[in-house]
Amino acid sequence: MAVCKIGPSILNSDLANLGAECQRMVSSGADYLHLDVMDGHFVPNITFGHPVVKALRPCVPNAMLDVHMMVQNPEKWVEEMQDAGVNHYTFHIEAIEDVGGCIRKIREAGMQVGIGIKPLTNVDVVLPFVDLVDTVLVMTVEPGFGGQKFMDDMMPKVRYLRQRYPKLDIEVDGGVGPSTIQACAEAGANMIVSGSAIMKSDVPREVINVLKGAVEEALQKSQLER
Repeated sequence: MAVCKIGPSILNSDLANLGAECQRMVSSGADYLHLDVMDGHFVPNITFGHPVVKALRPCVPNAMLDVHMMVQNPEKWVEEMQDAGVNHYTFHIEAIEDVGGCIRKIREAGMQVGIGIKPLTNVDVVLPFVDLVDTVLVMTVEPGFGGQKFMDDMMPKVRYLRQRYPKLDIEVDGGVGPSTIQACAEAGANMIVSGSAIMKSDVPREVINVLKGAVEEALQKSQLER
């Protein structure tokens, strides 16, 4: 059975105090930290790269770091992110031609592999690669900026993947919080990226617990129905 994991998106944190913010999230019960890397080409925004990730790693030595590579030619940065201490490397299928080659390169670097799709991308394009990756990321907003409205019409993609692959880690990212988690949970998502809902809260542990509770309940119900 898939296991629920909640990953705060640090793009919504106080970036001037990134180390402390990440420590706060880990102390609040985060299962992993979601790091959005944007290059200004694949998406119309620029965030940070491997030097920042490498500087962050000593602040949270035991945390799982999931980099979401919203960049063109993601294969170029595999070694640098591995050297920075990344555990899970997610790239977009739309950003590369040799998808299989990128997957192999990430595996050879000793990291877990995630493959992501934007809202306008048909879920069928990832099917040939599902058995080669650890995670499929379904974007629930257009990638590039935080704070966007959750796109409920992405849930059929999640549901389709869950029906076909009961044990697959299916991640959702974009506009996910207490008001939208039920849709994600019922569709079958088990890895939940949440930005402002967690990072801007005065009680992030409570928000994480709400998200986790909804997902775990849906996963248990799904298991019983099988």
